[in-house]
Amino acid sequence: MIVVVDYDPTWPVAFEELRTSVSGAVHDIAISIEHVGSTAVPGLAAKPVIDMDVVVKESDIVQAVERLRELGYVHRGDLGIPLREAFRRPPGSRPHHLYVCPSHSPALANHLALRDYLRGNAEASHEYGALKKQLAEKFRDDIDGYIEGKTAFIVGILERLGLTRDVIADIEKMNRRPVE
Repeated sequence: MIVVVDYDPTWPVAFEELRTSVSGAVHDIAISIEHVGSTAVPGLAAKPVIDMDVVVKESDIVQAVERLRELGYVHRGDLGIPLREAFRRPPGSRPHHLYVCPSHSPALANHLALRDYLRGNAEASHEYGALKKQLAEKFRDDIDGYIEGKTAFIVGILERLGLTRDVIADIEKMNRRPVE
């Protein structure tokens, strides 16, 4: 079931706790560990799940995957999104999504551009939060419909920010409902 809640000021604290745990394993290869997604935007309604991107050099991805496995993360591959490795969280840990991305990853560029834009634009953040709540009601048990419903809003922001048409087309493709 998809649940979108009002912003929780403890989300940055939760991110820092998760970041500290992950950082211990990748501190020497991580360029950065970024709090991304809606929980990273003060005031924005979100699903109460922290999103984190561990940024590494492309040559360090395999090493990052191995080290995160040692912490109990389960590597899930790229899940159809090139240059972004996804993980299932360790059992018993706080709800979160963890990704490893090289610094030139389009998925990372999307995450950072959207986060930074929404952090700097309260009106857009409020509008996006309202949309997410509406979509969560409409697609309560349909994550693909929920994601697809957010796509036009996200693409509009990314176009304003000047992301290339190729990157935007990839994002649109990733967010389309799977063909059955």
